[in-house]
Amino acid sequence: MTDAPLSFYEEIGGHDTFAKLVDIFYEGVAQDDVLKPMYPEEDLGPAAERLTMFLEQYWGGPTTYSERRGHPRLRMRHVPFHVNPDARDRWLKHMRTAVDALELAPIHEVALWDYLERAAHAMVNTFEPTGVGPASQGRPDLGLTH
Repeated sequence: MTDAPLSFYEEIGGHDTFAKLVDIFYEGVAQDDVLKPMYPEEDLGPAAERLTMFLEQYWGGPTTYSERRGHPRLRMRHVPFHVNPDARDRWLKHMRTAVDALELAPIHEVALWDYLERAAHAMVNTFEPTGVGPASQGRPDLGLTH
């Protein structure tokens, strides 16, 4: 037996919890006229899989994301997208709905939300309105989340 502490991933319920978070998040994205066009695949399934793998790895779960996609390089992967404060706020709105649906213990909810807020703010790469500037032209096969 090991006395190693559980990871955050394990403490909040592992894969099922992160899959629920991502599923609820993408339900909102699918209806969002600013965010949805940033995803190159019509079906948001591939983006959802990438985000699930990323979050699981970040929080101490399987390292599948790095095994399949390499280093996350979040800023680099988001550069082609027009991530302005409006897009960030919309992303956070849908993620807030998803986090709330998990009904996590307060200590876990605060830690998760703090990370998501910091990550969302770090991805902003323009202050131009949607559709203005070079970032609005790119649509590589990366998805907004990674």
